[in-house]
Amino acid sequence: MAVNDLEAMVEVPRVTDKDVRTATWICFFAWTFAVYDFVLFGNLLPKLADDLGWSDARSTGINTWVTAGTALVAFAIGPIVDRLGRRKGIVLAVAGAALASAMTAVAGWVVGAVAGLGLVLLVLVRSLAGLGYSEQAINATYLNELFAQVYVDPAKARRRGIIYSLVQSGWPIGSVLAAASIYLLFPVGGWALCFIVAVFPAIFIALAGRYLKESPQFEARRRAMRLQAAGHTEQAQALAAAAGVNLADHGAPLAAAFKGSSLRSTVVIGCAFLLNWLGVLAFAILGTSLLTAEDGKNIAFDNALAILIVSNATAFAGYVFHGWLGDLIGRRNAIAIGWILCGASFSGMLLAPDGSFAPIIMLYSAGLFFLIGPYSALLFFNGESFPVHTRATGGSIINAAGQIGAIIGGLLITFTLDHNWTWTTAAFVWGCLPIFASGLLILAARNIDPRKVSLS
Repeated sequence: MAVNDLEAMVEVPRVTDKDVRTATWICFFAWTFAVYDFVLFGNLLPKLADDLGWSDARSTGINTWVTAGTALVAFAIGPIVDRLGRRKGIVLAVAGAALASAMTAVAGWVVGAVAGLGLVLLVLVRSLAGLGYSEQAINATYLNELFAQVYVDPAKARRRGIIYSLVQSGWPIGSVLAAASIYLLFPVGGWALCFIVAVFPAIFIALAGRYLKESPQFEARRRAMRLQAAGHTEQAQALAAAAGVNLADHGAPLAAAFKGSSLRSTVVIGCAFLLNWLGVLAFAILGTSLLTAEDGKNIAFDNALAILIVSNATAFAGYVFHGWLGDLIGRRNAIAIGWILCGASFSGMLLAPDGSFAPIIMLYSAGLFFLIGPYSALLFFNGESFPVHTRATGGSIINAAGQIGAIIGGLLITFTLDHNWTWTTAAFVWGCLPIFASGLLILAARNIDPRKVSLS
């Protein structure tokens, strides 16, 4: 290694305030358009089923297989991002979302021609949408590391959570954009046109990824390991120490996520995430069915736009509030408080007299506020809970656990409804109780002072 190359290698990588602002905006739009594709399939599934002659059972079965594939892809992306880098991970996730959209249109046409093979192709293609779903975990890892270098004084450090909450608000914004595109495009070209149009914003974001700077912590660790491999051990240790990263663990990121200090974070946060997603399925994804069912709340809530406005406006407000609260009292505590209040709100809704629109919708909105909002704190908390070497892997494992929770919740709710449980009972047992449990379980994770910034 030449002297000039060695001098460049031992210099600690830096990012500027402008670099971080650019990255924050790109991550926001990347997540918004990843959500746009991710929710598009669920929104269009009834139309796709009508066009292809699927029964309700066939539709829900396909969606379950797609969810399983999404979980596998979301689980696999973390170790790749810990190997290749955060910048490449963001581009990969967005490009995967674009490919999933384009191929969904193709796969849908294949299903119409050869049903069996086409269904397998459709499940495989929609599983690729797990790359888009993974965008939130990669964003959290990447921005956590950028913020740690720029927002170093306590006053700035305590704004990190609320800034990230605005990035995470891409979920409700992307959901609204998806619904609007269906409203405008479906009458023109059917479900296939909706998926084709979804490709273009994702391509734009993938190109914008060229302007992202690699995470300083990741880049410093990569340089230090290259120096160490070249025999420059002293320089490698000096660079690692100056950058605040640890070279002690050279093992595979997946294995390291289940060792040492990472083990507690992986197991505790992952299990809490899984349990909470049972509640997400019961009240957010299947909320319309619960509200309108005769053995649910028996609300005449036929206007899908009203449900969309309530859920997404509530989610946006919840993200910002819990981002702010996490900066104030610690993200672990904000998550726990939010989910416990969520369980209480939904329990109150289930106890309210059937058909009573005002109290039911008020409690439903409060439940969504405390259910969805803590995810802005949770995803940033993931990044704080792992070292650089396993940060993306740990985040991806936790992220994938949510999809596993959705599968489990779907199976449990379906089974109990088939065995003559009411919607109200099923929602309480498989929704409220897991939400309460997730709020208590998250308290077993390490508490991290939001005023302190860790580069490691």
